[in-house]
Amino acid sequence: MRQCVIPALVLALGSAAAAHETVSAADQLLHEQLLTLDAHLDTPAIFERQGWDFSAWHEYAWDQSQVDIPRMQAGGLDGGFFVIYTPQGELTPAGYSKAREDALLRATAIQRVVAAHPDKLALATTAADAERIHKEGKRVVYQSIENSYPLGGDLSLLGTFYRLGVRMAGPVHSKNNQFADSTTDKPRWNGLSPLGRQWVAEMNRLGIVIDASHSSDAAFDQMLALSKTPIILSHSGPRAKYNHPRNLDDDRMRRLAKAGGVMQLNSVFVAPGDQSEERSAIEKRQERWEMLTPAERRGLVADRTALEAKQPWTTATFDMFMDNLLHAIRVMGVDHVGLGADWDGGGGTIGMEDVSALPKITARLRQAGYTEQDIAKIWSGNALRLLRLAERHAARGQ
Repeated sequence: MRQCVIPALVLALGSAAAAHETVSAADQLLHEQLLTLDAHLDTPAIFERQGWDFSAWHEYAWDQSQVDIPRMQAGGLDGGFFVIYTPQGELTPAGYSKAREDALLRATAIQRVVAAHPDKLALATTAADAERIHKEGKRVVYQSIENSYPLGGDLSLLGTFYRLGVRMAGPVHSKNNQFADSTTDKPRWNGLSPLGRQWVAEMNRLGIVIDASHSSDAAFDQMLALSKTPIILSHSGPRAKYNHPRNLDDDRMRRLAKAGGVMQLNSVFVAPGDQSEERSAIEKRQERWEMLTPAERRGLVADRTALEAKQPWTTATFDMFMDNLLHAIRVMGVDHVGLGADWDGGGGTIGMEDVSALPKITARLRQAGYTEQDIAKIWSGNALRLLRLAERHAARGQ
């Protein structure tokens, strides 16, 4: 959920050109015809910013946002899973209560934005909804949960979120919780907790796709073995390309594919990033963008540009992202790979700073020799297959 920063000067001068310079008319046309979904959109965190308008075009170089309706249209992004994210807190009744309230408010914010733009957005709850909404010329809004911490010890709350429209959820985020060990924390449960195993069964019963991103390797192994339907990693990457615990090793990628699952490629853990206190201070100021005066905004951009000159937030480029994606396809096959770039949650690379650049991915996949059918699976078909299987399993249980 960290807002990363791309050099402002690079963005101001070259973002739009970089997004389209390698895309031919034929590639652009194909991209526009495909149903394109991203499995992890953290944009709902911005919905609550005072004065921020999802229906207006925003420049990443200024307010650091990466997804809005006009840029979705420009980049041919037809929708995806909009995230109900809750930071990890104390494993106490008070902590659970606060987190539950925050998660419900985030879900309400998503539905409020959809209701405010009925001609442009529509909520989706089934796999079939995506194609129907796409044909209506609207953007598809699924909902997912990143970190099941707000459930506390009450798994019946999964049913509440299901009724609100949630169709994908992960047990844990960056710290261990009551359900599982995080991939970026020290083991506590050695995978799933006893409650986490019950969580898997309830997810299957309801027909919610299990998301293993952020879960430890042991938790991933256990979810893969326990789940009655294939699982997804909504925003992960290959550890062979960048050795970070948030990424997955090739052996587990192969086992995920063998089990029918899907890994959606993120654009965060592609190269090391700047995690300095100075960076955090800039990001705190950035969160108040809509409330800053013109002079304060100019000062923030100047300070951010100076920091970039001294210590860039990342060396990750679009070419490196595509190398990760192509590696995943080679290891897992086109039936088991998708896109979940973690937009507005730290995603983006140099050369792919916001969703307006997405046609470049389609163009590169065509250059690599993949067919229209292959690319359609990568953009949405594979993720929707998992949702369809989860639906069928739940219906059989009923």
